[in-house]
Amino acid sequence: MSFTAVFNLVAIVVTLAAVCGWVNHRWFRLPHTIGLVVIALGVSFAALVVDAIVPTLALEQTVRDTLIRIDFHDTLMTGMLGFLLFAGALHVDLSHLMARRLAIGTLATGGILLSTGLVAVTTYVLSRAVGLDIPLAYCLVFGALISPTDPIAVLGILKQTDVPESLEAKIAGESLFNDGVGVVLFTILVVVATGGEHGEALTGAGIALLFLTEALGGVGLGLVAGYVAYRAMRAIDEYTLEVLITLALVMGTYALALALHVSGPIAMVVAGLFIGNHGARFGMSQSTRDHVNTFWSLLDEILNSVLFLAIGFEVFALALTPAMVLIGAVAIPLVLVARFISVSIPIRVLGRWHDFTPGAIPVLTWGGLRGGISVALALSLPPSPVRDQLLAATYVVVVFSIVVQGLTIQRVVQATVKR
Repeated sequence: MSFTAVFNLVAIVVTLAAVCGWVNHRWFRLPHTIGLVVIALGVSFAALVVDAIVPTLALEQTVRDTLIRIDFHDTLMTGMLGFLLFAGALHVDLSHLMARRLAIGTLATGGILLSTGLVAVTTYVLSRAVGLDIPLAYCLVFGALISPTDPIAVLGILKQTDVPESLEAKIAGESLFNDGVGVVLFTILVVVATGGEHGEALTGAGIALLFLTEALGGVGLGLVAGYVAYRAMRAIDEYTLEVLITLALVMGTYALALALHVSGPIAMVVAGLFIGNHGARFGMSQSTRDHVNTFWSLLDEILNSVLFLAIGFEVFALALTPAMVLIGAVAIPLVLVARFISVSIPIRVLGRWHDFTPGAIPVLTWGGLRGGISVALALSLPPSPVRDQLLAATYVVVVFSIVVQGLTIQRVVQATVKR
């Protein structure tokens, strides 16, 4: 694609985000990201209706062709995700995470594995019952892509929700780390489901080695890159150059993670936590801290606007039929129940030694939003007889999560959390 074509696409998307954001702020007054999804969905369905009435306009095909050119998966997973995760981690207090590291670590690993298994088994049984016959390997893939909570969606909602500090730290920490774990798990399970690049099956030892390489490699890369950036920033006091260093840290580290086949998302979270805490405290002047925080806050808001607008328009990527809608509707309670169980068991077990905020289970369950990462992973699935069903289920769950759960999480907090 030529530079002019790329520029035109970016111009269209950013302009739409600005227009829809203005409309939402002027009339609907919904939280910014949720408002963008709702408006984009409304425009999408209106276009589908108009297309059905006047087929010669070919609106659906035009938008679908545009979305294919954008390639949501590559745009998010190799373009926007590193910036969004770094920006989110940059503003998280590491001391709050460390004080709750056992709960966060358990939810971000054991909770994800448990949820993946529960979703997979339930999906497999239900698909057999209705005659879809989705292979167990693909049920596991669906479990892996839909189980992680999306840090981009979660952190965006937390900004507008009054949650106790201890509970907010658990929600934010879990979403930051289970995203990376989920992407690694998804990558492995796709290889298992498709038989590997050359048709060979992975052994248990091979799966464990791949998981450790991706996850621990991401942690190590994030620490090393963050430390190098910190040392460079500590040696100078020039905020324009230090902002540029943080930008280079994100882009260079994520590109290196892709080349080394380690987890880029985990590397970004670790680097963001390092720079936002140790780097901000010992490597930046007050002026630099202000400019770095302002730059990344603005970039975070802009990219979030583009991302959530794109989620609303991705409805054109679906082959919507009554059966697809039914699959999605069934997936919503399935995923919520799996989330409830995968949160309840770790908290009940850890509750013997640690205190949890009363109401933590319902808030963590309902506040575990799914977002663009799940959609991007579903869109990346290779062609198969079950791809459309999994994509439809993922999209419906994500839209329900962002719109319904996002709009009602404050009420759940008020009703369940005892302060």
